[in-house]
Amino acid sequence: VQLVESGGGLVQAGGSLRLSCVASGSIFSINAMGWYRQAPGKQRELVATIISGGNTNYADSVKGRFTISRDNAKNTVYLQMNSLKPEDTAVYYCNVLIKNSGSYYPRGSWGQGTQVTVSS
Repeated sequence: VQLVESGGGLVQAGGSLRLSCVASGSIFSINAMGWYRQAPGKQRELVATIISGGNTNYADSVKGRFTISRDNAKNTVYLQMNSLKPEDTAVYYCNVLIKNSGSYYPRGSWGQGTQVTVSS
């Protein structure tokens, strides 16, 4: 399945954005999906995970501010980002996840991502 991210942009600190990740095929049978981000000069990090039962998990840096959700009927995964901070500035990517030894890893190829820039 191919994934296309959108919804990024420039926003002031404290603002909100909603990112979308649209899959080229059905995500109904995909157990886990996640949002990653990569800031300049830093490694890509997993910030939010959602599994088919609806359980979610977040990196400590975004907990309480970001919400991941999925709409299987629309083959779309969302990331609602509130109370944005300058340190949230990054390119955001979604991916299908696979669980191995208790941790999640990206399974699919990467899309082009969507740029989020938060000004102070």
